[in-house]
Amino acid sequence: MDKEILKYFKRYPNQVKLLLERYIGIDKPLLLQSELWDQFERFCADNDLQHMLDSPLATLIRSAQEAAIDQDGIFMAIRPWVARWEYFRFTPDELKVEEVDVAKYLERKEKIVNGHEESFTLEIDLGPFGRGFPYLRESRSIGRGVEFLNRKLSSELFMELGKGDRRLLDFMSVHQYNGVQLLLNGKIKEVAELRRALRIADEYLETQPVHTKWKKVGKKMRALGFEQGWGKTVDIMRYTLRLVSDILEAPDPANLERFLGSIPMIFNIAIFSPHGYFGQENVLGKPDTGGQVVYILDQVRALEKEMRRRLAEQGLDLEPQIVVVTRLIPEAGDTKCDQRIERIDGTENARILRVPFRYESGEVVPHWISRFEVWPFIERFALDVEGELTGELGARPDLLIGNYSDGNLVASILSGRLHVTQCNIAHALEKTKYLYSDLYWKDNEEKYHFSCQFTADLIAMNTADFIITSTYQEIAGKKDSVGQYESYGAFTMPGLYRVVNGINMFDPKFNIVSPGANQEIFFPYSEHARRIAEHSDQIREMVFGEENNPEMRGVLSDSGKPILFTMARFDQIKNVTGFVEWYGKSKRLRDLANVLVVGGKTDPNMSDDDEERDQINRLHHLIDEFKLDGHIKWLGIHLDKQMTGEIYRFVADHRGVFVQPALFEAFGLTVIEAMTTGLPTFATCYGGPLEIIEHGVSGFHIDPNHGNGSAELIADFLAKCLVVKDHWETISNGAIERVKSRYTWDLYAERMMTLSRVYGFWKFVTNLERAETRRYLEMLYGLQFRKLAKSM
Repeated sequence: MDKEILKYFKRYPNQVKLLLERYIGIDKPLLLQSELWDQFERFCADNDLQHMLDSPLATLIRSAQEAAIDQDGIFMAIRPWVARWEYFRFTPDELKVEEVDVAKYLERKEKIVNGHEESFTLEIDLGPFGRGFPYLRESRSIGRGVEFLNRKLSSELFMELGKGDRRLLDFMSVHQYNGVQLLLNGKIKEVAELRRALRIADEYLETQPVHTKWKKVGKKMRALGFEQGWGKTVDIMRYTLRLVSDILEAPDPANLERFLGSIPMIFNIAIFSPHGYFGQENVLGKPDTGGQVVYILDQVRALEKEMRRRLAEQGLDLEPQIVVVTRLIPEAGDTKCDQRIERIDGTENARILRVPFRYESGEVVPHWISRFEVWPFIERFALDVEGELTGELGARPDLLIGNYSDGNLVASILSGRLHVTQCNIAHALEKTKYLYSDLYWKDNEEKYHFSCQFTADLIAMNTADFIITSTYQEIAGKKDSVGQYESYGAFTMPGLYRVVNGINMFDPKFNIVSPGANQEIFFPYSEHARRIAEHSDQIREMVFGEENNPEMRGVLSDSGKPILFTMARFDQIKNVTGFVEWYGKSKRLRDLANVLVVGGKTDPNMSDDDEERDQINRLHHLIDEFKLDGHIKWLGIHLDKQMTGEIYRFVADHRGVFVQPALFEAFGLTVIEAMTTGLPTFATCYGGPLEIIEHGVSGFHIDPNHGNGSAELIADFLAKCLVVKDHWETISNGAIERVKSRYTWDLYAERMMTLSRVYGFWKFVTNLERAETRRYLEMLYGLQFRKLAKSM
């Protein structure tokens, strides 16, 4: 503990004791960060101790994430810096403070839940497997794993006399495609031979015209020991060969990354997304089907384009393949989810492969299943996928990409069986969405089965070779909030197991690679030549037309007002009804603007999802309670992508704004979409939008927990637009520029392809494969996860 804190305790013992007694007097066994700070502020006000708000004690309380209180004292989890934790026990009677380890702190929480101490609890600790492994040191470096790996390992590996050079040679020698050898053939067996061949090849290629292709120089190059894959033309071949020479001469992280990025090693990619209705038509808005589907389809288009570009640049006339593996649902309704194969629009050779879930008897599960109920089917699904996927590709995939908890577990199972590089994308980890979801897991088990999901998450994130996140916060949060992955560092599920070291935020497997919006669909409202008039007319009729459709509710009495537009699934976490409530309570906002809601269904009986039905009923209630029928238009429909792009632009035409009021948003794809079209955006300060938007420059942050303040912020903007010329345009232009510079699919695909190659290399030449860790996790899978899934 900071020496200043201890000095403060000794200097002001009575005040500290009174504060601690106040916490105990609340008579709550668990206190959250906000409660600890609020009580501290009240304590200072009640006792005329305002000076304490600027003291070492205030710093301590502000960094306390939670407290567990019982007769033995107050146990606090302190997070003094991002991703760094300390645990302390305070006893008011003796005014004693002592540091405790994480296990002791978690034991205290377990005792509060169980009412007694357990004689034995399974303790999961992955820490020992990281001894001697290279980790980042600075919080600011989190999420930049590949940069660190290249700096750290390239210098260490190549400093070991000859070791790195030999492994680089071995790595270049293993690449082939369908039996065709690439890069090096068997003529080069030693590093000295490689160096000599590189010099001769460079001298030979220097005599050839720069645009000469491999076909003309291939015979001579093969005689030297080289195969195709170095470049489509002589100038590219020389550049790539010289990169290898430079690396052998003096390893440089940037050159190493450039070279690895140019290696032809990713030809077939498998992407896993089992739950929900995965398809291209009539699926968005169905249960468990939303942004993840959009993300993956746009991702596939971008990756295929980048794979083709790289293969062409490498001089290879090969057909890359991307297969998205999802669940086949016989009772598919108006979707194509009952079809085994579906070609992906906008690609040349990417497709969806659907494999059914099966009961133990082998019978196909015919109906949709909630993402929380899939766990008994995942293992059988993964094994069935293995055969179908390799048959579909005609080869083993070169990269596996998991999505969400279930897709990541499938990727983990198959990466172990196929020995293929694994990438995880969480999209959203459920653990941070629900308060105390780990501690009170038994209360939620019947509905959510968090015991299975959190165990699957723990296994998958530790087996992954690299993890892609859209934001820094997703990994490690920010100064005053815990990251999604960080929440898996230490937690307990009383009666099941205790995790004292689950994942290390400083692990170089974490990389921030932000997605973008499809630029063919989402483009600025001002680009009128690209817009389709028919779409604008249809949207105008939907928004300003009469209430003559059972899928719609409300009429906008004053069509001259700006529009506050929100669009999301009707989940509680998306908080659409919360936003409508803010609007209903704010006369000022009602006077300034109308509201347009797109999402859900207007008839609760048309929904199969309990949570969605609750939100539908609540929205009807709010419209009635605040008499909003003349102020709000609710479209209980799901727009296709072209219409979605146009509705953003339509709202921009009317100088409206987009509101994303989620209680938490892992990334915020709709935020990117809205900003791309030039629509000023107000988005939650919890999650990805905090990083996407520069407050007051390219949009605004709102706090969904303070609805009145959020409503006032929106109203202030609209009021300012009435008196300050070009204010709306300033924010609109700022949004467009922000996305253009940071959030595009081209940037995403380029980075993703480089990462897959770099991690594949380091996995080959070092112990990045972490075989010991995988064995430990296999035991956790076999002894815990399988038992939990079977019991559902």
